[in-house]
Amino acid sequence: MKTYDHPNIKQVALETVMQALSDPCRVAIVRTLLNQPELACNELPVDVAKATLSHHMDVLRESGLIATRVVGAKCLTSVRKADVEKQFPGVLELVARG
Repeated sequence: MKTYDHPNIKQVALETVMQALSDPCRVAIVRTLLNQPELACNELPVDVAKATLSHHMDVLRESGLIATRVVGAKCLTSVRKADVEKQFPGVLELVARG
């Protein structure tokens, strides 16, 4: 079973978060997840190859913006709202507004 590592949000630099949000596809992923409690990767409305989506999810996870948990055969992803808001107040609101 695959496991995912999630950084301590206190060790994530603002530059890392901003770099993760510099790609329109990753912004679309975060916006979608802000409106859904949890989604599997195949439920995300992005039109990219599986390997590309995997890369985007890794970047978002490593930046501390999302968390992924394994439930059976599914990997469910959500935004780390409380952690991100505490460390970087207002960032998710800006992403949600567009």
